[in-house]
Amino acid sequence: MKRQVISTDSGPRTGLPYSQAIRHGDVVYVAGQVALDPKTGQVVAGSIREQTQQVLQNIEAILGAAGTSLAHAVECLCLLHDICDFAAFNEVYRGFFPKDPPARTTVQAVLPRPGL
Repeated sequence: MKRQVISTDSGPRTGLPYSQAIRHGDVVYVAGQVALDPKTGQVVAGSIREQTQQVLQNIEAILGAAGTSLAHAVECLCLLHDICDFAAFNEVYRGFFPKDPPARTTVQAVLPRPGL
């Protein structure tokens, strides 16, 4: 089965050695995303709400480049810098998955870049 690299200017590019996404058959694997503005490459200012919005918009753009959408997502792994942001994160997340959301794991984690 052929492996296809998915890449779009509508999603952030970090310069790190990974692809935005890989399609393998009918499955698209999206790399973990953070709240980077694809136009500037900078961390989006604001609260967890603004950052969650940006992350999910980035994922939408990458999935769009692969010819699919969040409506077909089956699983999400979500990492929060502060688990106290869980409720605000869920408010924004729910807007992207209003019906039948994918399976999800959400944990607190140390993220690799300040401001995330």
